[in-house]
Amino acid sequence: MKKRLVILGGGESGVGAAILGRAKGFDVFLSDAGRISPAHLDVLQAHHVRYEQDGHSESLILNADEVVKSPGIPDSAPLVKKLTAAGIPVIAEIEFAGRYTKAKMICVTGSNGKTTTTSLIYHMMAGAGLNVGLGGNIGKSFALQVAFKRYDYYVLELSSFQLDNMYHFKADVAVLLNITPDHMDRYGYSLENYARSKFRIAQNMDKEGCFIYCADDEVTMKYLPEAGVQAQLLGFSRKRQLAQGAFLNSNNTKLVSMYKNDVFETLVDELSLKGKHNLYNSMAASIAGQALRIKKENIRNSLIGFESIEHRLEPVLKVGGVLFINDSKATNINSTWYALESMTTPTVWIVGGVDKGNDYGELADLVRQKVKAIVCLGVDNRKIHEAFESMVGIIVDTRSAEEAVKTAYSLSDRGDTVLLSPACASFDLFHSYEDRGRQFKNAIRYL
Repeated sequence: MKKRLVILGGGESGVGAAILGRAKGFDVFLSDAGRISPAHLDVLQAHHVRYEQDGHSESLILNADEVVKSPGIPDSAPLVKKLTAAGIPVIAEIEFAGRYTKAKMICVTGSNGKTTTTSLIYHMMAGAGLNVGLGGNIGKSFALQVAFKRYDYYVLELSSFQLDNMYHFKADVAVLLNITPDHMDRYGYSLENYARSKFRIAQNMDKEGCFIYCADDEVTMKYLPEAGVQAQLLGFSRKRQLAQGAFLNSNNTKLVSMYKNDVFETLVDELSLKGKHNLYNSMAASIAGQALRIKKENIRNSLIGFESIEHRLEPVLKVGGVLFINDSKATNINSTWYALESMTTPTVWIVGGVDKGNDYGELADLVRQKVKAIVCLGVDNRKIHEAFESMVGIIVDTRSAEEAVKTAYSLSDRGDTVLLSPACASFDLFHSYEDRGRQFKNAIRYL
C-alpha cells in the first residue's frame, strides 16, 4: 500500500513537493486554506495530484503518513498541533527533497542578504561551468527540480521558517550572514529562539563541511560557541584580519580570502555590489567559491560582473535627473538601514506597509543625514509619523504605488534619489514584496 503524503500549502514549495511525491510513488493529497493560483492549479492537474482549496478537510489530512508543510504555516497553527499530537511527522519541502538527491548542498541563511548572496554564489558556480541548480526561498521549487533535473550541486536560500522543519538534511557548505530581529512573532518574541533557528543550517554537518559566518555580527558570535558546529569555521570581517576566512587588507583596498593555504585577493573598488552590507555578501561568496575549489579567475569575474537582483537595491530609471531605486525586498528595519546607509545623494524615502513591531529609532541618525522627505506607502502610517516628523519636514501619506511615485518625484530635485525601502511587509496594499516592487517600477515608467 502506498504511503500517504499530505502537502499543506499550494504555493511554489507545496506544488513542487507534491510533484516529487507523485514521482516517488506516494499517495499525494495537497490542501490549501486559501486559493491556489491558476498557474499552480495547471501543474497539479497536469500531474494528476488530488487537491483542495479554500479550506482544510481534517479527515483527509490526519490520516497522512507524513506531511510537508509550507514554511508560511507556523507550528502553532491548530492543524499542525493536531498532526503533532497524532504523531504524524511534519517536515519542510527541503527536508523531503533532500532525500532524493546526492547533489552537494550550498545553503545560505541570514536575516538580510540571503537572496543576493545565494544568487552571487550560484552565478559564480554556473560561470565556472558547474552543473548547478538554484532553489529554496528563491526561484523554482527545490523539490520540483529534484523530480526532473540531475544537478551535481544546489545553491539554496533558506529562511528560518524552512530550517525549523528540517531534521536530517545536511549542508556541505553553509553560510550564516547575520542575525537581527525579524519574524519575532514566530519565535515567542525571543531573539535566542530565532538565533537557534538560524543555526539549524549547520546541523548534521561534519568536519568535511564548511560553515561560513560573519565574525562582526554580535548575535552570531554570542550563539556560535553553544551551537556545536562540527564543520570547518570560516569567518568574514570588515574590522579585523582572520587566519581563515575573508577580511580587508591593512588599507581597506582589497578583499582578501584565506582558505587553508589558498589566498584570493580582489580590489574592493572593482566589486559590482556596493555598500558595506554587500561587501559582507561578496566576502561570504568568495570563501564559498574557494571551499568549492572554483578557480580564482572565476571567483574574481563573478564578484566584478554580478548584476543586482530584482527588488534588492535595484536601480530602475533616471527621470529628470532623479534616480529611482527599488528595494521592495527590505521588509525589516535592518534591511532598510543598509539601504539608507548606501545612499550618497539627498533621498526621498518611500516607507511603510505592515509593521512587524519596528523600532524606527534605529534609523534616526541615517534619516537625519540622508532623507529630505518621506512618502508613506501603507494603510497605517502613525508610527512612521511619530518617529520622524521631528527630523524630516515633509511626510506624506499615499495608498498606491502610482501615488507614491508621483508624490516622491514631485518632492525631488535633479540629482536626488527616490528610494523604495519599506521596512515593512507588503500585505496591506500588495500581494507580496515582488508585487509592490513591480508596481513601483511600472509607475516610474509612466511618469
